[in-house]
Amino acid sequence: MNKPKMATEKGVPSNSRVLMLLGQLERMSGEAMVKDVETARQVTAKILHLIQTQEKSGKEVMSKGSSGMEVILSSLENSRDVQTTLNILYILSELLTVGRARRVGVFVSKGGTGILFQILITASKELPPSEELMLQLHSLLAKVGPKDRKFGVKARLTGALNVTVNIMKQNLQNTKLLLPCLQVLRVYSTNSVNAISLGKNGVVELMFKIIAPYSKKNTSLLKVALDALGALLKSKTNARRAVDGRHVPALLALYLDWHRNDTRHRHMLIRKGFLVCLRNIINIKLGRKAFIEADGMRILYNSSTECLPVRTLDPLVNTSSIIMRKCFPKNRLPLPTIKSAFNYQLPHIPAAGPVAQLYSQPAGGKTSHQLNSKPLQKVDDVVDESDDNDETEADTENDSENEEDEKNHSSANDDIETDLNKLHPKKSPSRPLEELRVYERFFLELSEDFQGYNFDCSKSASSSSSSASSRSPRPIIVPTAQSLSPKHVPKQSSQGDCSSTKGRHTQPPPSASTPSHPASQPPLELNTVHLIKDQDKKEEAHIPSPDGHATLSSLTSPPSQGQRIEQELAHVLECVSLEEEGALNAEDGINEVKQAGSPVNATRLIQSPLLLGGIVTRRVGGGGGSNWGSDCGSEGADDEGGEGAVLEVPDTALLLSLHDPDLYVEMVKGTHSVPQYAEVAYPDYFGHVAPTFREPLMERVYGVQRSKIFQDIERMIHPNDILDKVVYDLDILSCPVIEDDGESLKFNSQFESGNLRKAVQVRKYEYDLVLNSDINSNHYHQWFYFEVSGMRVGTTYRFNIINSEKSNSQFNYGMQVLMYSVQEAISGRPRWVRTGTDICYYKNHFARSSIAAGGQKGKSYYTLTFSTNFSHKDDVCYFAYHYPYTYSTLKMHLSKLEALRTPKIYLRQDVLCETLGGNGCPLLTITAMPESNSNDHICQFRNRPLIFLSARVHPGETNASWVMKGTLEFLMGTSSQAASLREAYIFKIVPMLNPDGVVNGNHRCSLSGEDLNRQWQSPNPELHPTIFHTKSLLQYLAHIQRAPLVFCDYHGHSRKKNVFMYGCSVKETVWQSNISASSSDLQEDLGYRALPKILSQIAPAFSMGSCSFVVERSKESTARVVVWREIGVQRSYTMESTLCGCDQGKYKGLQIGTRELEEMGAQFCVALLRLKRLTSIRNHQHLLDLEGDIIGTQTKVVSCPTTYVMEEDEPSFLEAIDYSAESNDEDPEAENELGSEVHKNPEHLDHLSDSEMNHRD
Repeated sequence: MNKPKMATEKGVPSNSRVLMLLGQLERMSGEAMVKDVETARQVTAKILHLIQTQEKSGKEVMSKGSSGMEVILSSLENSRDVQTTLNILYILSELLTVGRARRVGVFVSKGGTGILFQILITASKELPPSEELMLQLHSLLAKVGPKDRKFGVKARLTGALNVTVNIMKQNLQNTKLLLPCLQVLRVYSTNSVNAISLGKNGVVELMFKIIAPYSKKNTSLLKVALDALGALLKSKTNARRAVDGRHVPALLALYLDWHRNDTRHRHMLIRKGFLVCLRNIINIKLGRKAFIEADGMRILYNSSTECLPVRTLDPLVNTSSIIMRKCFPKNRLPLPTIKSAFNYQLPHIPAAGPVAQLYSQPAGGKTSHQLNSKPLQKVDDVVDESDDNDETEADTENDSENEEDEKNHSSANDDIETDLNKLHPKKSPSRPLEELRVYERFFLELSEDFQGYNFDCSKSASSSSSSASSRSPRPIIVPTAQSLSPKHVPKQSSQGDCSSTKGRHTQPPPSASTPSHPASQPPLELNTVHLIKDQDKKEEAHIPSPDGHATLSSLTSPPSQGQRIEQELAHVLECVSLEEEGALNAEDGINEVKQAGSPVNATRLIQSPLLLGGIVTRRVGGGGGSNWGSDCGSEGADDEGGEGAVLEVPDTALLLSLHDPDLYVEMVKGTHSVPQYAEVAYPDYFGHVAPTFREPLMERVYGVQRSKIFQDIERMIHPNDILDKVVYDLDILSCPVIEDDGESLKFNSQFESGNLRKAVQVRKYEYDLVLNSDINSNHYHQWFYFEVSGMRVGTTYRFNIINSEKSNSQFNYGMQVLMYSVQEAISGRPRWVRTGTDICYYKNHFARSSIAAGGQKGKSYYTLTFSTNFSHKDDVCYFAYHYPYTYSTLKMHLSKLEALRTPKIYLRQDVLCETLGGNGCPLLTITAMPESNSNDHICQFRNRPLIFLSARVHPGETNASWVMKGTLEFLMGTSSQAASLREAYIFKIVPMLNPDGVVNGNHRCSLSGEDLNRQWQSPNPELHPTIFHTKSLLQYLAHIQRAPLVFCDYHGHSRKKNVFMYGCSVKETVWQSNISASSSDLQEDLGYRALPKILSQIAPAFSMGSCSFVVERSKESTARVVVWREIGVQRSYTMESTLCGCDQGKYKGLQIGTRELEEMGAQFCVALLRLKRLTSIRNHQHLLDLEGDIIGTQTKVVSCPTTYVMEEDEPSFLEAIDYSAESNDEDPEAENELGSEVHKNPEHLDHLSDSEMNHRD
């Protein structure tokens, strides 16, 4: 080695003693050091003394610009004297102890690691080797190893691995030398190749000789030994060796010994070391089997339970939880098949894709719900073949547009579009105008001349009486709750006639049977309700029709209106009749509920008072298949056959301007569902009045997730405590509601938008709930909406939705489920409220088959768990993922909108197309009437810019419909802003792009089993009619040079807070992708940022910081990108509304409600009005502001793998160590040793599961 010349840093005195000695050492040649051993010893001893006694000496040696380290390493390499070598090693040890990180980095960069290995190999050849030299060498190697990335490779290539192992074998009783050797071995083993090599050399067995039962001696050595063993066992080969050597029972016994004896918890790290070894062994199937056979579940469960009261022992509880959950036998869902319970045969099957694969699958096997039973070997069963830790999450799921694209991103931004040709809108239309002329009929406003229109007429002369104010006193039956199978009740196609002179509604297809209605029939009216139950299934009423089927309406000439309605709806359903019993105030609350009749084979009356006085109606009797509140019926049956007490029900038609319960029932009749629903859910009938009180984000209780997981683990520890009783099952077509002895809740989801496939009572007050897949799909489980009855007051019930698919959820960050109480509604409070305690969302032991996981093996489902108490006896409650908004609700709202039309409003309702399921897709046109039929006014009318809005392409994103409702109400409003907006634009609105999905309770797909927001590039007119025809409308506008000024598709977002937008920008996409582009490629009007910028200033729920304008490859078939690229709409957006709440602005810390969502829809309209003003005056300063915004975003460092180049809103909880059933941290110490919550210490994120890490920078 060439000897370096001693250099000194400027400012360091040249007469520094340590530097003088280093200079002297430098001048000694290699031969001089060998010959003049004594001088070398003296010089190195003096340097050591100075560094030990004077801090400044060490700083001088390591100062920037000094060559002291090179001199020391050169001398070390040339030394042949043991004492001199030891002196230099002592010097290095002192130097590297202070300022360790930087100094070790310098040492490594100068080749120090290689020199140490050379000396180690040389010294090992001496017989016997110097113990002190080996001690110092290994101590120094232990310090520098973690900082040298090539440490493991260097050790293997030089042969140092074997040297260290041999020294250990020869010094098992010499703890002084054994400790540094173990420290180095721990670093060696982090290299997987080294770990395998060491395993072959018997190091795993050697380590099991070192670890020992509880002792107060040598605890530091035992801790290091366990760390080294844990690193070795990450190799699956070594894990198998441990299993073959029967070391799993030994590890459990040792852990239990330390757990029992370490009563003061002074050796928690040793106890955790045993658990880390077990955690790495159970990464293989043989390890899990050995763990189960050694009774590991019971041992860890009992020990963890004893640790729970001590907060500082949380790391032990967390690691034990990971081990137990991973060893919990993987089981399939308790379903006969993962396909939807409902079958809809498509007109033709796609040639390829998930739907084609679904149709090629054979039928599934039998149901097996036992949590510890063996899975059945059928097409969608799950088999544990995971010798390669296949449960590792590699999800990069994102939301709304990109919510279900599960891709493994190899680099941070690899989904960003980099093809500049695709980043510029197409210049030529894709379809000839001749094909598109058929859509001209949807744009009558562009050719209307209004020559026959009387502009002086009154509203009464120009508007229809579709919403007459006259009301007729008569009964109505509102069906709901558990009935017989829907197959007994065919589809209904009748629909109320709510047309107007300028508008029309969806009409039933010609083949459907439409009951005749008297022309003068007034709308249905809500008066007073009686809930009538028949507990005897045999007495269920069927209305026979000529074909022998039971129908909702089979009479053509009813003798009277009351009898006709009675016969229409008196079927196998639970019935609600309206009757006036007196005028009472809703504020009086709920009166006493009295029930009549015996509990068996008798009619029970639970009379519900309705707040409407003055109109007397006749009571309607009828049988029902559901026993509303029957679980508690016997307790309150004190009036044999008597009249029940009267309950008052508010007239929600008066409380809600766009709601009419009677009209809603009429709309339901014209809605077509695959299961042929014939029931109406109470919340949809009564309506929802937004509460006036605030609903803050739920504060998470520390340890709640862990306690829920331990309750799940108890199922295997104490299987005899599990009832495993099916109480509701849609797969039993004849009778989904399982009759019981009154000890179970009753469930139902057989109504529009309902989704609950199965309910299993696992404990007395705990239920596992399974959601139904989207029709013609085998996954997409997120939306739920179901009914519960038969509850007990004051009892806490736990509900577990066990087949959720997303790897994280806002339920972990303050979101609550929604509950609607019928008793509360009857008392004058018809509303959905946020509810639930002990809410958390975590990975469970139900494994997804590769068929349902896109070919990926080892994926697990997730559990959403929440607990709740019920306040009322004999109540019927509904739970939902978000505020329901059904297709029938939309039809009712559109009908009611007609009543808001004034002579100055141009409103037209068209049916764009019919869906696969036979439901109409409404298309609305809203603008202002021209002032007159003069040429100037007609010209201005026709040339108004178009705004194109759509919503609800994803059925589970019900918040999008509430935002759309706010937009529609604002547009039809009487304010000056609404009038100005109508005068400024023509609005074309498709309020529900996926009616079939909404009706049938899907979360994401239509009946085709496909995400309609992935079909915009080439929609199929048969399979995707709403998308095909909506795109055709836009293509027609592009052809006639009337492309919309703004296109916006309303969506909901399940994993972010606030409301925000996604748009499209060439410039911002290029900036995020590191591709080279010329200035001409980046020429772009900045107007696309104007609308979200305005919204951020006026809408309290809107967050500009969450917006993104990047174009991604995986989104090229979404509405936003296709409309931007193919139609040429620069302002093409997706507006995302949170399902949870807000973390900024006026609503910070609050969960979002329908009032805020509707407000957002109205604010969107106000923003469009401001946009009009900005664009009309050519505000150059505004454009400069937008340019500044973009430049600000360009400076941000982007390294997030999410498709929209944004990180998740939330830091993961410290409890998230429980979140995944496994942990694959490279560093066994990575898990947080502290038990504090993430809210207090958000920086502790080391122990996140893989799926969580994929959502962070």
